[in-house]
Amino acid sequence: MTALSVVIITYNEEKNIARCMQSVTPVADEVIVLDSFSTDRTAAIVRQLGGCLHQRAFSGYGSQKNAAASLACHDHILFLDADELLSEKLCESILREKSQGFPQDCYLMNRLNNYCGQWIRHGSWYPDRKVRLAHRQKSAWSLDIVHESLVPDKDASVGLLAGDLLHYTYSNYDDHVEKNNRYSRLSAQLLFEKGKNVNWVKIVINPFWAFFTSYFLRAGFLDGFNGFVIAVQIGHLTFLKYIKLHRLKRNI
Repeated sequence: MTALSVVIITYNEEKNIARCMQSVTPVADEVIVLDSFSTDRTAAIVRQLGGCLHQRAFSGYGSQKNAAASLACHDHILFLDADELLSEKLCESILREKSQGFPQDCYLMNRLNNYCGQWIRHGSWYPDRKVRLAHRQKSAWSLDIVHESLVPDKDASVGLLAGDLLHYTYSNYDDHVEKNNRYSRLSAQLLFEKGKNVNWVKIVINPFWAFFTSYFLRAGFLDGFNGFVIAVQIGHLTFLKYIKLHRLKRNI
């Protein structure tokens, strides 16, 4: 059976890290945690659960994850955030691929988000597919300042695993609003650095289209009130991103 490293980056994740690490017990041959000098009990919990703890100043999400990957002993790596965990079915899928020597270079998995205590199974948030398991020589994390992703090489084969990656997102609406403000600033900065333009069509129409897509075209209404809230927040994030890009353009 092919060995598998699990890699997690952390900063003040004492509320989440134990749940995350315990979920990978059936599949992990080692758990590598790269911590950004947490001031809570994160480091102590990692050591208590048998994880291999390293510490490094935070250098951006993609950069930090690439650095964490370099610490792994095995070529096949599963990347998780501390607020994520493997479902039982996803564990079974990984074990099946592991027993076959991981025939694919990289693997997509569906991410199921928990929003204010509710699992969101529709809208723009599901299946929310992510590449999270890959051969170290066939992939690398992008260095974008926001929405970093694990990018397979052009010649890499990519499979899809059954089961869900469970993600605990926001516990209340205030947290979501605050993150929208932060992410919209970073997203606008990224678009600005890439030379993207903005106009009134994008500022006015795109937020409405983002809401419409999530709530109606992708059936977010089936998630009830929270499905509506999420669709509104997606539209709001889109609006903030473009007005902040507009401001950056005006200040050139």
